[in-house]
Amino acid sequence: MKTILLVPTGEGVGLTSACLGLIYALECQGVKAGFVKPFSQEITDTADRTTALYRHISNAKTVEPISYNTMMQRLSHGEQDELLEDAVRLHREIARNHDLIIVEGVVPNGRDSFVDELNASLAQALDAKVVIVSNADIRHPVQTAEKVENQIRNFGGASSTRLSSILFMRTKGLPEESAQIPVTIDPELRLTAETEQFVQAIQKTHPYIGSDKLPVIGLVPFSKTLSVPRMSDLAAHISALWIHQGEAAQRRVQHSSLIASSIEHELHKFVAGELIITASDRVDVLLASSLASCNGIPLAGLVLTEQHQPNEQVLGFCQSAIKHGLPILHTPLSTFETAQKLANLGNEIPVDDTERADQVTRFVSSHINPDWLIQMLNGTYKPRLSPSAFRHELVQKSIAAKKRIVLPEGDEPRTIQAAAICQSRGIAHCILLAKPEAVLEVAKARGIELPEGLEIVDPDLIRDDYVEKMVTLRKGKLNELQAKEQLQDTVVLGTMMLALDQVDGLVSGAVHTTANTVRPAFQLIKTAPDYSLVSSVFFMLLPDEVYVYGDCAINPDPDAAQLAEIAIQSADSAKAFGIDPRIAMISYSTGTSGAGADVEKVAEATRIAKERRPDLLIDGPLQYDAASVESVGRQKAPDSQVAGRANVFIFPDLNTGNTTYKAVQRAANVVSVGPMLQGLNKPVNDLSRGALVDDIVFTIALTAIQADQQAAH
Repeated sequence: MKTILLVPTGEGVGLTSACLGLIYALECQGVKAGFVKPFSQEITDTADRTTALYRHISNAKTVEPISYNTMMQRLSHGEQDELLEDAVRLHREIARNHDLIIVEGVVPNGRDSFVDELNASLAQALDAKVVIVSNADIRHPVQTAEKVENQIRNFGGASSTRLSSILFMRTKGLPEESAQIPVTIDPELRLTAETEQFVQAIQKTHPYIGSDKLPVIGLVPFSKTLSVPRMSDLAAHISALWIHQGEAAQRRVQHSSLIASSIEHELHKFVAGELIITASDRVDVLLASSLASCNGIPLAGLVLTEQHQPNEQVLGFCQSAIKHGLPILHTPLSTFETAQKLANLGNEIPVDDTERADQVTRFVSSHINPDWLIQMLNGTYKPRLSPSAFRHELVQKSIAAKKRIVLPEGDEPRTIQAAAICQSRGIAHCILLAKPEAVLEVAKARGIELPEGLEIVDPDLIRDDYVEKMVTLRKGKLNELQAKEQLQDTVVLGTMMLALDQVDGLVSGAVHTTANTVRPAFQLIKTAPDYSLVSSVFFMLLPDEVYVYGDCAINPDPDAAQLAEIAIQSADSAKAFGIDPRIAMISYSTGTSGAGADVEKVAEATRIAKERRPDLLIDGPLQYDAASVESVGRQKAPDSQVAGRANVFIFPDLNTGNTTYKAVQRAANVVSVGPMLQGLNKPVNDLSRGALVDDIVFTIALTAIQADQQAAH
């Protein structure tokens, strides 16, 4: 899935037109692009313009954006991650039916100070390539470049791989004939020579703008024809009422004229497309407008100003003009105020102006470089799973799985809250093992609303049911008395429920140690048929993508065969969660640059893993920087398909793995999900004792998905 995010440098740059034009240009390349506008900046609850116009242009469905009020509430409560997850959810709804998505970014303005940060976060969340959209003036290349430069900084500067290209809209200083409107897309209109000259002028001060890495993909002229409003668009803007609406929906205001002096000196202004503005007591102007209409001059319309209403008798004389469709408005504003307000009328395409939208779409599309489009469609750009996308996918897949998850720490406050969230959102059907009165007491004290369907099971009422079954499962290992004693531990009790298929998965560890959680699983659940050991992975939610780290919790010092198995398990776990695995076997040495038993173990593990699973991209030994940093990978392992691009990292021992995951988590403020245990017959997952409520929710979700994956096999 490819995603292109259009980010404007400011207000009035033609962002809507750019989105529609790019979508149409792609359609002309045979690609049906989807469209998403995640966030609305309209204070009123009116229909979103770009979304409505996209539906008209493409005759396709899209989603409504998150309202401005909702966006502000989330941001004021520090819920940017949740807001981005909502954006990912909207994106995924459209992505189901498209190979490429165009996303409209948020517009920088004087009101919303958070815009630049939100656009940068949105690009990461959707793993989008960014097209910067700016207006331009051929006569002022430096000022034009500075606007773009300000936006480039928000994405990490000119070296950012996130930035894709620049699209200049509403370019002034070009000859009027360059702004002709095509009937359909017309590549002949593309201003190739003018673009090259403009880029050369910009590069004198900003050499990277227009370079191969950050090309200018279009120079779209300013078109007076396409920027003109209809008469019907004016009324609300100048607080006017209709005296006669006529052809207001069709007539466009090409120019406007203030009539203040004697009529004989103003007659030259009564031309087609002209908006006449005058005081309502100017009977001569009203009659002249009527006469012009009767003479076949299609004035855009007439605006009568000042408090008093126009003379009714005079209006009676104008019936012929009214029959010719002349729109007439009256506003209580002064003539000067009216002219001033109309001069400040925005260039945005109104929701219902589909004719103008069609023209703008064809016009913009004609000026976009088709070579860039082909490169985007056929290029080597590989989509990555962002943290917001990962969390969204996690929740959606778990909702679809509909699994029962037992929580042995049923009276622990964070666990109760997580269970309530999961139950109410349908992430999983949760069973809390605890005294019902204890759960109710915690919920009441913390203001947690327990949803309908949340199951609370008193361990004392069911414990005896499992004694005999546990003795059978561990035949020769323990007697009835020992079984009864071990079942006092709710983790053991929950594991028995899982072993007997009464639940689909187990999550514990908020108050228990890893050993407490894992030991019963080893004894009662045992390893899956294809595996000889149990290992673990963490999903590390880095800003740009999700990494998988294994094993950071279970095996202290695996041998080469075990390390190979951990790599295979981790790759399969990555696949299950939508990550296309590129596996790096980590060591203190890359390739043959170092020697020693530890390096040889990793080299042998790599050989075994490749032999067992030739379908996987695996390489090692690789140092961490050679695995994760593209420039280092190219230098140290130039022939590797994994070096510099790894997303699954297999550590040689628990000491290295656990230290690395904690260092990355704390130093980079990275959210980690896990550890997720792999290799068991049924899913059991361990929490960190410092787990937050969200951590528990996501662990419940991934446990449900694991259960679903295992059931499918």
